Amino acid sequence: MAGHSGSKRVIYAALAGNIAIALTKFAAAFFTGSSAMLSEGVHSLVDTGNGALLLYGMRRAARPPDRTHPLGHGRELYFWSFIVALLVFALGAGVSFYEGVIHIIAPEPVVNAKVNYIVLGLSFLFEGSSWLVALKEFRQQKGKQGWFQAVRRSKDPSVYTVLFEDSAALLGLVVAFAGILTSELLAIPELDGAGSIGIAVILGATAIFLARESKGLLLGEPASPEVERKVLVIADHDPAVQRANGILSVHIGPQEIVAGLSIEFEDHLTAPEIEACVERLEARLKSDMPEITRLFVKPQATGTWERRRKPIAGAFEED
Repeated sequence: MAGHSGSKRVIYAALAGNIAIALTKFAAAFFTGSSAMLSEGVHSLVDTGNGALLLYGMRRAARPPDRTHPLGHGRELYFWSFIVALLVFALGAGVSFYEGVIHIIAPEPVVNAKVNYIVLGLSFLFEGSSWLVALKEFRQQKGKQGWFQAVRRSKDPSVYTVLFEDSAALLGLVVAFAGILTSELLAIPELDGAGSIGIAVILGATAIFLARESKGLLLGEPASPEVERKVLVIADHDPAVQRANGILSVHIGPQEIVAGLSIEFEDHLTAPEIEACVERLEARLKSDMPEITRLFVKPQATGTWERRRKPIAGAFEED
């Protein structure tokens, strides 16, 4: 799991910032009575727990295959990423919305507002630092892809989860500042509660997006077209292969791919020669593409492959 070093660095940076920020926000909410600040404290606390869950998921995903999980435990990371999205929605958005409604129904003026402004400024600084670490790592991963395209095609949810959480946190800080400031200037304490509801909307939208992406990974997403093409090129270059028909692949983890390869072998080959060819392919892929952790080869005529592949290809085009 060496490829996760950058992801862990991003999560550790987020954890360090969120723990300090959460404690500071709760203290400020206690002394000032601000609903928006309390919502922000809950948000930072949820983010702290989410970072811990992502680290736990990465550790669980790194376990080797066993009898009950012969393909490995890589999808544990995808499961815990989905749980993180649910927590953002249920705890972050839910509590913020509840606090906002309560403070609109029974508004209380914010006292010592300057404390809130100082805390919000420091929080923006700390959150911004964590956000920059996540942004730098994500930019390295995405390459020349567009931002949303990179998220949709990414098979490692840990980095973009932290990036989106931090982005939501920065937006939430702006909304909290606006709610506290307008409630003080206009002497309308209900606006502080409205700020909490605004934070809930931001967190809810973030959670829905993250849950949607995690769902796709849990169900099983294929390797990138570039990876599949490379596997086919390697297979086509073997002298025993008449044609590599195609490949079915699925990500078990960010750097763990199970691939099923349809190959039409040369007609004159014996069973031992086909076995030797498969062993050569496995050795080559292990050397050139270590992310292919399992390879299954099916001897198949090209016509049979194309006939059986058409229904899947048609469904893919409709999507």
